[in-house]
Amino acid sequence: MLIGLMMVGCGEEVQKESVQEEAPKEASFAVKPGENFTVPDLNLTMIWVEPGTFMMGDKGKQHQVKLTNGFYLGKYELTQAQWEKVMGSDPSRFKGADRPVETVRWIEAVSFCNKLTEMEKKAGRVPEGMAYQMPTEAQWEYACRAGTTTAYSWGDAITKTNANYRDSRFKQTRDVGQYAANPWGFHDMHGNVYEWCADWYGDYPSGAVRDPVGPADGSYRVNRGGSWGFTANFARCATRIRFVPASGHGGLGFRLSL
Repeated sequence: MLIGLMMVGCGEEVQKESVQEEAPKEASFAVKPGENFTVPDLNLTMIWVEPGTFMMGDKGKQHQVKLTNGFYLGKYELTQAQWEKVMGSDPSRFKGADRPVETVRWIEAVSFCNKLTEMEKKAGRVPEGMAYQMPTEAQWEYACRAGTTTAYSWGDAITKTNANYRDSRFKQTRDVGQYAANPWGFHDMHGNVYEWCADWYGDYPSGAVRDPVGPADGSYRVNRGGSWGFTANFARCATRIRFVPASGHGGLGFRLSL
């Protein structure tokens, strides 16, 4: 409230109270497409991925995919601490705040995404028309390959120093970020835990496609990336498996998209 002066008659001064309306509060942080950002309350880093075209799938059976819109993807698999901050509990088998959350069903991952979107929209940090969700299978492989064309984002061979898979000395999950990032800055796209994708599992299209989202329905959801309990072959960029959305296990988590 400001106190102003108003002149009355022959110079007589009287005090007048005037109310200055407060300007709408601006969010202390807002998502700006094209720039990486971190969700403050969760310490969750999201990396911006530019749109582009790539060859999806195994060599000899590949098809061209064009992604016309950029998107954000989590730098790491979602951790147990981040999950618990939003959901209030931790379903994971292998406990550890910085380990990936696992044993989550697909519908539970959707619920997390919806709650986080609501929280961040109230805080003014999610632009209109955007929402947290799981990546499509095409978005996942595009980010995993990160511009490469080899079996893994670092090359065609894998060793225990590259990722957490069955032949590694760890027989369970590890804290996220223990292995080198791929060329676009993403960690653990190979191994540690499988990651739910948004798509129903189905046959790939036979020709080039734009912004694919998978079949309209199905019985299984796509899992990508391999895990601590699977052999190295399952950790390749192109390998896909399926799992019933109503179940989860200790080698299955997810990574956020926006």
